[in-house]
Amino acid sequence: IYGLTKGQYSPTSEVGKVTKSTPMGSLDAPFNPVSLAIGAEASFVARTVDSDRKHLTEVLRQAADHNGTALVEIYQNCNIFNDGAFEVLKDKDQAKEAVIRLEHGQPIRFGAESEKGVVRDPATGDLQVVTVTPENASRILVHDAHATTPTTAFALSRLADPDTLHQTPIGVFRSVERPVYDTLMADQLDVAVERYGKGDLAALLVGNDTWSVVG
Repeated sequence: IYGLTKGQYSPTSEVGKVTKSTPMGSLDAPFNPVSLAIGAEASFVARTVDSDRKHLTEVLRQAADHNGTALVEIYQNCNIFNDGAFEVLKDKDQAKEAVIRLEHGQPIRFGAESEKGVVRDPATGDLQVVTVTPENASRILVHDAHATTPTTAFALSRLADPDTLHQTPIGVFRSVERPVYDTLMADQLDVAVERYGKGDLAALLVGNDTWSVVG
């Protein structure tokens, strides 16, 4: 877990954040944990909000079921050092316009009447939020959390505005299955035993390839 910095600024603090360690305001540009994980090609990356118990539970269940390392960013309020930072996403009415709920296999739409959607700009390839019309309805992206490449998941992670939190995607950005390190290592050890037999650690330690240290 990463969190609760005792009033100090952190790598996720906004520029200008006044804290005990930055009394004149933070100078560092904050990084986006979801973008960072997807950029590193993590196999499971998600975001949720602590006050949305149903969503939080479902995201954590999927993370626990994932075979491999999972990163879940949880927007959590700190009423001492950062009170109200995520109020836009927690308020029932404001959340309808601010939260983009990602559901695998579903069009990426949001708003009180699902009147907004996410499309890809054909000129730049960037994602944009548009008002859905009959003319652009077919362009609304359908979320694919299991896509082999992380390109679209990364682009979705960049929609979040760290200053206003408007148009913030939550949910599972990416969930792909691939062999994990411990399984691959176990398989490799099994192959080594078949080829060379079971090793003898004691014999290795007292073997000929050793050094004698003299004073």
